[in-house]
Amino acid sequence: MSQPTSFDEASQVAAPSTADQDAAQTGNNKTFVQLIVMMLLEFIVFGSWFATFGLVLATNNLASIIGTAYTLAAVAAIVAPMLLGALGDRFLSSHKGLGIAHLAGGAVMLTLPAVVRAGNGTLTLTLIFVYMLFFQPTLGLANAIAFRHLGANKRHFPYIRVFGTVGWVVAGFGVGWLGLSASVGLFYVTAIASFALGLYAFTLPATPPPARGARFSLGDLVGAKAFRLLRHRNFAVLMGCAVLTAVSLGVYNTYAATYLSALGIGNVAGVLALGQASEVVFIVTIPLVLKRVGMKWALFLGMCMWAVRFFLFIEAAGSGDWLAVTAIVLQGICNDFFLVLAALYIGQVAPVQLAAQAQGMLILVVSGVGAFIGSFVAGEIYNATVGAQSNPAPSDWNAVWALPIATAALAAVLWALLFRHTRGQEAQPLEA
Repeated sequence: MSQPTSFDEASQVAAPSTADQDAAQTGNNKTFVQLIVMMLLEFIVFGSWFATFGLVLATNNLASIIGTAYTLAAVAAIVAPMLLGALGDRFLSSHKGLGIAHLAGGAVMLTLPAVVRAGNGTLTLTLIFVYMLFFQPTLGLANAIAFRHLGANKRHFPYIRVFGTVGWVVAGFGVGWLGLSASVGLFYVTAIASFALGLYAFTLPATPPPARGARFSLGDLVGAKAFRLLRHRNFAVLMGCAVLTAVSLGVYNTYAATYLSALGIGNVAGVLALGQASEVVFIVTIPLVLKRVGMKWALFLGMCMWAVRFFLFIEAAGSGDWLAVTAIVLQGICNDFFLVLAALYIGQVAPVQLAAQAQGMLILVVSGVGAFIGSFVAGEIYNATVGAQSNPAPSDWNAVWALPIATAALAAVLWALLFRHTRGQEAQPLEA
């Protein structure tokens, strides 16, 4: 009899003795804890610098490259995840790929403080691009590792992913408490966390390539086989709406911190961490919401909330900081009912041999294509409006926020009209 492969199966599969059952359950519980720690560290790394990176650049007289920096981060998300996903599906164990990428990224982070202090914009952009080439694939890899070891119990994913949110909160409050929101010192925090996760990854349960031995082609270098999934209507609609919604995410990541500072809000990293704190609250409601309204309308809610939060940003320019803080707190619905649910849906429908590539595709369209459009276009709007004035008013930001409102609203309409999914219907695995 084979050993249980997921956490609930340990109690469901008959075993010769109580001792064997206890041993199996202990092993599965250990794996669950390992996955939790992995997700916690993954987002401590991400949250320690990404949220206030634009503010660091502005503080060091590099405000003009904020949009370009986040755009390059998006380009890295387009280039890297599918490649590493393809290699992970065939040659490289996912947990080892995760470790190598974070060790290399930590080394790059150590070089950034001196470069930013010197005001060297070109080298700063180069280093950020190189770092994100290493980091962006790890988001998809972490998801793929979790789904692989969850086995048939993929519904438990939100309870693992919530600790990623906890990690971002810890990082945000930590950076804010240390007074590093606008300081290059936060890059050292990121480097330390990267090294910690890089080493820890090698202790994770073995995650061998699921397609080892399969014929490898040049198309696999860009994860081309995952694009076959786009022939399925619902998958294609999800990817298209993810691009549109991610435009909002790209704008938020690029300029939210700078806008909060313009409003006169202190401890920006701590305030932004309130958004991740709200994710902790909302993420545990995902199973209940899915049961009540289904996958389609839960994702619809997440898309709509992106438009609402930027409308609150506009209103905050004349009505008080509390509306801006409310917009930040909406992060729980915006992210949990968009990014987490999208990853969960892909985990349910992606063939096992394409699992890493499919998760990589989500990172590509969200952190890559969508964020690229959002960062680039918002950067152009910012430089032509807010950045063009010597003493801009908060209301001058309204043109920047109009972009994500429009794209999020369009995504919600297209999703409601085109995605076909009956409430209570189980998602069926797609053909490769």
